[in-house]
Amino acid sequence: MTNERKSAWILGAIAVIECGWVVLNLRVNGWRFVRYLGFAPGLSGNVTGWILAAVVVVIFVALAMRLPSVRANLFRPSLLKLLAIAVAIGAGILEEVVFRRWTMNWLMAHGFGVVVQVLGAGLLFGAAHGVWGLMGKSVRAAAGATLATGFLGAMLAIVFLLAGRSLAPCVTAHFLINLFIEPGLVLAATRGEMGRSGSVA
Repeated sequence: MTNERKSAWILGAIAVIECGWVVLNLRVNGWRFVRYLGFAPGLSGNVTGWILAAVVVVIFVALAMRLPSVRANLFRPSLLKLLAIAVAIGAGILEEVVFRRWTMNWLMAHGFGVVVQVLGAGLLFGAAHGVWGLMGKSVRAAAGATLATGFLGAMLAIVFLLAGRSLAPCVTAHFLINLFIEPGLVLAATRGEMGRSGSVA
């Protein structure tokens, strides 16, 4: 199986699982789910949160562009880019609910301050994404992917806090990051680019 076909299967599976969760919540909860995400008047965050969200997108996309496959597929129309749109929607919503709202609110409810909330959200997010490096059969790449996505998770946690605990800026930033880099990131993982010196996930 070619790396492109393997990447398409991976992206397709992620899209089905994560978009399936989103569609189920929309069917069951409708507009209440949309408001829960922060996409409603008065719940959409604030200017500071949106500005930081934009900065996070620029930083993370720039870091990911160090990988040749990410650079080559940043704007290139393809089946992988089409699948990345679905992944961007599903991951942008599901992962922000899990790693920002649920994780950080749980930590807050148990008496942990904002520093632990940010670190906890970042660590869990990074650990969950370490699998990208393992696709290239490299422990070094898995460690790099964990660190890079852990950094992203912590930055999005700060966005969540600065936005008044609204998920809207986080979901939007996550969507844009995935939209730009996801096809190239999966290809980089399957091609083993993440394990090479100087590469980041």
